[in-house]
Amino acid sequence: MQTIIPYLNFAGKAEQALDFYQQCFDGEVIALMRFGDTQTDMPIPSELLNNIMHCHFKAGELEFMGSDGMPGEQLKSAGNIELNLNFSDLAHQQAVFNKLSENGDIIMGLQDTFWQARFGRVCDQFAINWMLNCPLA
Repeated sequence: MQTIIPYLNFAGKAEQALDFYQQCFDGEVIALMRFGDTQTDMPIPSELLNNIMHCHFKAGELEFMGSDGMPGEQLKSAGNIELNLNFSDLAHQQAVFNKLSENGDIIMGLQDTFWQARFGRVCDQFAINWMLNCPLA
């Protein structure tokens, strides 16, 4: 089986998203390439040269790649996709939930569930949907 690494498009806000996720997850950007760094024949407007063409973020076992998106590309909503975070510590889960929900929308507040876990859902300020799950025992 191959590893799945989510690739997130931030519609011109990748720099802000990376800063935000570094604070949320205490992670780091392990790779970053801007459109201006590329050697391509594709015409790129000068105002987009500083946009992020590709990035790779890692925080422990959490990992994703992302981009500002291609110039002129229309992104479709991915409301059918959520990223699930599993925690082993309720306090850590609460702290991350609080950070992710800043300027975002709480879909389901953290609550104890019938599957013996505390669970919640949030759509963050960059329109990324997160599920946070932590066993109670």
